[in-house]
Amino acid sequence: MSQIEEFEGIVLSVKKHREQDHLVKIFTDRFGKLMFFTRGTGKRNNKLKTAILPFTKATYIGDVRTTGLCFLNDAKDQQQYQSMQTDIFLNAYATYLLNLTDVALEDRQPNPALYHKLAASLQEIDEGSDPEIIMNIFEIQLLPYFGVAPELRGCRVCGNTEGPFDYSQTYGGLLCQKHWHMDEHRYHATQRSIYFIRLFSRVSLDQIGSISVKEETKKEIQSLVDHIYDDSVGIKLKSKGFIKKMDKWGSVLKDARNPEKNDRKD
Repeated sequence: MSQIEEFEGIVLSVKKHREQDHLVKIFTDRFGKLMFFTRGTGKRNNKLKTAILPFTKATYIGDVRTTGLCFLNDAKDQQQYQSMQTDIFLNAYATYLLNLTDVALEDRQPNPALYHKLAASLQEIDEGSDPEIIMNIFEIQLLPYFGVAPELRGCRVCGNTEGPFDYSQTYGGLLCQKHWHMDEHRYHATQRSIYFIRLFSRVSLDQIGSISVKEETKKEIQSLVDHIYDDSVGIKLKSKGFIKKMDKWGSVLKDARNPEKNDRKD
């Protein structure tokens, strides 16, 4: 069955199909994740050419089918996340969010809440919010979609909500200091990283502007998040690997983002 529908969507990925056509994976607000066939979008004057570009959000009109490929007919109210198309760092973080969403969802499973979370995350990155913080919040809040729900409100054993805490893979969440002895292989996380992991699990994206994190603490947070993903989720995305490589490149490429610093005279 098929029906012409209007829906909002975010382009997750685009692949060339034959010479002038494309296969476009779109996360829609109404129908979940769908694969669309677009004919002639490799031609310069095709009306859908810009609507299927990476990092695009738009209102689409298309033939939505319950099985097989869907088809795009038109698009309006296009919004390109411009900064991600010109900044290699922001591009990497945004690509990872899209990839993570893609692997977290089955096709044709509507999820308006996650759709709006992804849209808000991309908007925050595009408008200058710290992409590392956005990424970590998104990673933590996406864990339930992988069937992982670590207890981050308080101690998994006794329910105590007052720290200090540590993270236990064995117990699937936090242990308060009274119960650290129960897991000799607990993560030994810093209290700063534990504080932010707990905050990120419940914070809404409209509160991002009030969060400020030191670079050292960011590394501690990411180490803990990676630990949870490696042990509980088990996915290895190339886009996340690229972000880790960027981190190793260090200050050289970060300075390239701010060339005016190199122009300053003592």
